[in-house]
Amino acid sequence: MPDSLLLNGKTFYYDEISAYSFRNSIDINGYEAKVLEFSRNWLNGQQEFLIHTSGSTGEPKNIILTRSQIEASARRTIQVLGLQANDRVLVCLNVEAVAGMMMLVRAFMADLHLTIIEPIGNPLAFSKTEQPFDFISLVPYQLQTIIFETPAKKLILNFAKAILIGGAPVSSDLEAQIQNIKAPVYHTYGMTETASHIALKRLNGKTPDNYYQAFPDIELAQDERGCLTINGDITQHQTIITNDLVNLLPNNCFEWLGRADNTINTGGYKVQLEKVEVLLAQALLMLNTGCRSFVTALPDEKLGKRLIAVLESEKFDTILEQNLRQELAKVLTKYELPKAFYFTTTFEATPSGKIDKIKTLEKLAKH
Repeated sequence: MPDSLLLNGKTFYYDEISAYSFRNSIDINGYEAKVLEFSRNWLNGQQEFLIHTSGSTGEPKNIILTRSQIEASARRTIQVLGLQANDRVLVCLNVEAVAGMMMLVRAFMADLHLTIIEPIGNPLAFSKTEQPFDFISLVPYQLQTIIFETPAKKLILNFAKAILIGGAPVSSDLEAQIQNIKAPVYHTYGMTETASHIALKRLNGKTPDNYYQAFPDIELAQDERGCLTINGDITQHQTIITNDLVNLLPNNCFEWLGRADNTINTGGYKVQLEKVEVLLAQALLMLNTGCRSFVTALPDEKLGKRLIAVLESEKFDTILEQNLRQELAKVLTKYELPKAFYFTTTFEATPSGKIDKIKTLEKLAKH
């Protein structure tokens, strides 16, 4: 069984991590210290963990998860994905957020070989194709970067038992690229309060899933708004009420429709932002401009809220922007059409790798 982990190319043995006895012998940076501190606490049996939420759409907050919640979540993922002792796992998500932290826990619980690197856009940039991983978890931007910047590294992905994609929606362009990956790729649904994902949706293979499949023994329901509620051992049998509008289906499946707090009223007409974002991404793909994008609303004296689109790109020329508007007009009502397009070469990101819409808008406002 593994007795050590590899962190930014440095080997740390579990017995020295437990005793925190490496400080004088190995130089460590701030991120490495955070990884090792959590690892020490876990290996020494700590029972409660303070986790930071991402704050991608609102104010970040701190949540306490118990060891029993974390273990229950990890066991389900290990079982569903068929992970076995000595499988190789790559951790390239921020371990201060639940997604990265849970990758560490799964490895400790299932006796997996841990390779940990600081979160970067292309986590496979320095990996050797002859040393693939069995289990990888990425945000969509990381997978997109791997595919487009280092297509040869897709060979590493093909050997995996499972690749998890979470933290943000998967664009139409990326989903099309995922069909060329041989390994099973799953889009996750979950949150910090549920100790990571509670449901998976297979994105590739001969029969991709149309809906999310929740793990066994997770109780799903809806509140009066039509939003998903979750109950189980991963919530300490307390009902978690989400802001996610869903269509509940048989066999513990559900279709995600969007967030209730992303429904805006513009000119007296209700618009679901996620619907516009999906169709915007599809239109950009049709125009061979697969840049990242998101939709939001700004205050407007006449309409109440004015819909805008933000694109991660150089400013479009007049013809391209006109073509984009024409494509959107085919599939959106006049109330759903963005009233303006804003451009920035780089989106701001949260520590967990999600698009930070608030900071991106703040950056746009400064310019």
